[in-house]
Amino acid sequence: MAQLEGYYFSAALSCTFLVSCLLFSAFSRALREPYMDEIFHLPQAQRYCEGRFSLSQWDPMITTLPGLYLVSVGVVKPASWFLGWSEHAVCSIGMLRFVNLLFSVGNFYLLYLLFRKIQPRNKASSSIQRILSTLTLAVFPTLYFFNFLYYTEAGSVFFTLFAYLMCLYGNHRTSALLGFCGFMFRQTNIIWAAFCAGHIIAQKCSEAWKTELQKKKEERLPPIKGPLSELRRVLHFLLVYAMSLKNLRMLFLLTWPYMLLLMAFVAFVVVNGGIVVGDRSSHEACLHLPQLFYFFSFTALFSFPHLLSPTKVKTFLSLVWKRRVQFSVVLLVSVFLVWKFTYVHKYLLADNRHYTFYLWKRVFQRHEVVKYLLVPAYIFAGWAIADSLKSKSVFWTLMFFVCLVASTVPQKLLEFRYFIVPYIIYRLNIPLPPISRLVCELGCYTVVNFVTFYIFLNRTFQWPNSQDIQRFMW
Repeated sequence: MAQLEGYYFSAALSCTFLVSCLLFSAFSRALREPYMDEIFHLPQAQRYCEGRFSLSQWDPMITTLPGLYLVSVGVVKPASWFLGWSEHAVCSIGMLRFVNLLFSVGNFYLLYLLFRKIQPRNKASSSIQRILSTLTLAVFPTLYFFNFLYYTEAGSVFFTLFAYLMCLYGNHRTSALLGFCGFMFRQTNIIWAAFCAGHIIAQKCSEAWKTELQKKKEERLPPIKGPLSELRRVLHFLLVYAMSLKNLRMLFLLTWPYMLLLMAFVAFVVVNGGIVVGDRSSHEACLHLPQLFYFFSFTALFSFPHLLSPTKVKTFLSLVWKRRVQFSVVLLVSVFLVWKFTYVHKYLLADNRHYTFYLWKRVFQRHEVVKYLLVPAYIFAGWAIADSLKSKSVFWTLMFFVCLVASTVPQKLLEFRYFIVPYIIYRLNIPLPPISRLVCELGCYTVVNFVTFYIFLNRTFQWPNSQDIQRFMW
């Protein structure tokens, strides 16, 4: 069975890479010049390719660290040494974009390894489910699209997933090093390096929690009843656990590589004067709490075969009726958060090349009351996501949501790219869905990708004051 799974995996990877190469060829023919953020990334990479690494050569409009450019030089430069290619050829737009296609192959393999590590392997059908899940996430539309442009997404996901995999295997020094590499691609990836440390802490807390529950069971203590009793018990346990120097010492010895990385990050922020390098005027942090609601909606949409069903809706409505007081409080708090903490970035209103521009214009700007009418849907999506993670420990779920808030809420701009990493981490950790749902999910992703690529390559337009060709994209 294992050998057969290997054949399935090789076939899926080969077919995906072949299709990606054909799409890459179409992109290369249509886009012979840098597009969108590539106008900053590609020239900077080419300067690095020419050996110009001084700070005076840095484009101040770039807000991320130079991880993408350094890796690109490390990949394309050997081609000029060993194959005799000219510097102009190896540092061309096509070659630099191809680096992300190589990252996509690495992401495919890492996703498969993560599914094998995270998901139980106790059924014959699980091998097909793992292959289909890997294929589905590899062509996840928001990520897959950016495999063909010179953006930081593919490399950022690669190093974040690699760090997570090493963490799961207990190789924490390597995981922290890979987390640093992910940070060099996108600064917010430091949060997912911290998540790896949180994974260890959650694991140890779960072990201690099980021991605590077993003791209470043996002592036959009556359970505490009430709607918030479980939460109170967990918080009390965490407080007692954190008060123990023995526990803190053990956790430090396990997580010290991540602690060093976090200390280095704090030093970077202090020296740099903030998390953003380069142009900070358009990337100011704020308390944009509705970003969490947007992520819930995004996840519910792309995972609808697993999260949306009549049974799920019926269960949710039954729970709402049973706990209507708590639901009313959550509803009022959520409405307040939408009212007081909704921010609209200037790019969201001005750049009509992104789908988010039309989403905001045609949904949220249709009427002032729309953003409040969507609150019950946000609550349902959040509940469905939490419910789908019930196979994980409460401590793991808590760590995930803390990191989710940290990675999304400070962002003022509504940008689907910011949801890629948390979505993949979430999707990796839900139980393997039935094959029928995976086929449905893969089919929907394929349709979305086809439409997205067709619109991008064929439905071009021009602005009145510019001769440049513009394209619609995520």
